[in-house]
Amino acid sequence: MIPPLKRGDLASKATAWMEKLRINQLPVIENGVYCGLISEELILEDNDNSKAVAEYDLQGKSCVVYENQHFYDVLKIVSDHGVQLVAVLDSNETFLGVISIKDTVTAFAQSAAVQNPGGIIILSLKHIDYSLSEISRLVESNDAKILSSIVNNDIFDANMIKLTLKINKTDLSSIIATFERFEYKIIAKFEDSKMESSDKERLDILFKYLDM
Repeated sequence: MIPPLKRGDLASKATAWMEKLRINQLPVIENGVYCGLISEELILEDNDNSKAVAEYDLQGKSCVVYENQHFYDVLKIVSDHGVQLVAVLDSNETFLGVISIKDTVTAFAQSAAVQNPGGIIILSLKHIDYSLSEISRLVESNDAKILSSIVNNDIFDANMIKLTLKINKTDLSSIIATFERFEYKIIAKFEDSKMESSDKERLDILFKYLDM
């Protein structure tokens, strides 16, 4: 849905397309090969719309994924490089298109982890103590399933992690009691319908922001 520019296209064409598509970056290709991204900021700083795209120092040349990669890989590239678009290549390094931040958020929003009802528990534990199989066993002992898990490093302690679990139950009382019995530290929990409405509202706000 986002067309690529060619290296010979003028900056004026790039800015016109950006305005029409309501984005501030566009991919640049040459003979099917991905060359990088040109941004509105780069063009405005130079203040010369008559220049060819090839005359600019293109960004995001390494911001690529291959067609069989997961959208989590896209999220990592977006986070690491601060780009809005990630190029998709086939096994022959041929450019297939781009994935935008909005595409990635949409893919995540359509996943079972978001769509299925359930509650969320956030645990704090040492790296050395982390065992998803053991944690899953404790959850499943309460007739529940883990829909998704996300591990984040604790920014205040390199030896600790924060584990976010989405569980297919909104009543987490028995699971929380089991974790506490096995001395897991629970730092947050969200288990009622208000949480789900709040999450939906935040997601709606995010989509509105991406549409700006």
